Amino acid sequence: MSANGPNQTLGLTTISRNVAALAVGVVHTLEAMAGDGRTRTARGNAWEAVCADRARAAQRRELDRLVAELAAARAAVRERRDARDAQPVR
Repeated sequence: MSANGPNQTLGLTTISRNVAALAVGVVHTLEAMAGDGRTRTARGNAWEAVCADRARAAQRRELDRLVAELAAARAAVRERRDARDAQPVR
């Protein structure tokens, strides 16, 4: 039985596979035509991954710093409230 026969039906999966294959071909062609500096390489991908890891680490450090500041501020408020509540009423 031939897949290219007259009774072949186009299903959603067939169409999506063809569209995906076409998109990959277009992207590959555009990368090749973009020039030497634009072609993606394993080295370029690895460097981008390193830069992304460094950026995420910097964001985590900043978030940790902000959380520590918030915790310190809440502790200071709690200490002032406890000190105020501990004073005798006159």
